[in-house]
Amino acid sequence: MSRMPTSASPTSFILSALKSVFSHIDRLGVWSADLPLRLFLAWEFFEAGLEKWNGQNWFGHIQSAFPFPFRLFPAELNWQLSMWIELIAPLLLLFGLGTRLASVVLMALTLVAIAAVHWPAQWSSLSELLMGYSISDKGFGNYKLPLIYLVALLPLFLKGAGRLSLDELLRYRR
Repeated sequence: MSRMPTSASPTSFILSALKSVFSHIDRLGVWSADLPLRLFLAWEFFEAGLEKWNGQNWFGHIQSAFPFPFRLFPAELNWQLSMWIELIAPLLLLFGLGTRLASVVLMALTLVAIAAVHWPAQWSSLSELLMGYSISDKGFGNYKLPLIYLVALLPLFLKGAGRLSLDELLRYRR
């Protein structure tokens, strides 16, 4: 058990200990700060892709709500595009391979999903629009979860996968 030196005040001892702890956390963060985001997003998007893989195409019912140019594509093509993006891009995130590309593709997919599915069909005031900031749809949209995905994807797009990734391994090998 370490003892506090007699010449040091309790405050300086605590600050020194905190500095040491945060120094270790900083070193850990350099290697793995992005990992929880990558795992969370990979799980969420891959799960959505599996639901499409095992489910029926319901995009035909909302095709007119898709933003341009996707509303011009057949519903089956949009279904296949979203399913394969939701199956492949999460694996790239998981392994940290092409992380920025996977992130921007998932961000685009999420924006299309917000426009076609999650945005309120009608709203006449900001307070009505804000009612759509929820997880369950009660007639005002439900864009909260996709917005969380966009916010979580942004650091991966801006910074990349970090050191604990195949991107870093490939960069190191050059």
